[in-house]
Amino acid sequence: MNGTYAPEVPEGRLLLQTLRSHDQYNTTIYGLDDRYRGITDGRRVVLVNVEDAAELGLEDGAYTDLVGEWSDGRERRAPHFRVVHYPTARGSAAAYYPETNVLVPLDSTADVSNTPTSKSVVVRFEPSSQVG
Repeated sequence: MNGTYAPEVPEGRLLLQTLRSHDQYNTTIYGLDDRYRGITDGRRVVLVNVEDAAELGLEDGAYTDLVGEWSDGRERRAPHFRVVHYPTARGSAAAYYPETNVLVPLDSTADVSNTPTSKSVVVRFEPSSQVG
């Protein structure tokens, strides 16, 4: 496939990108705070645009499971992420890796580099399957 590829994002879903925090070098995590984004005391957070959050019924501070969707139909779930209203682009969300690596299908790779498509994972949000 040449050119740009943008996954189809059905209504009620967002395109998730994974990212690193301030206290992280590759997959080595040195702390639970991210001064770049004002996140403290935890890494199981999902950053969601306020307008998208309102449409999806995601309150700031609520907990949700992230469920990855891919053409193979296999459920990939990252449980118990705290919703943080954040000025992400509409239609997108962001969360730290490696916590969200489970959402990335192994057969979803970039055309040239063959790296995992960790910057464009279609996800839906479901009530948290964990308590507390």
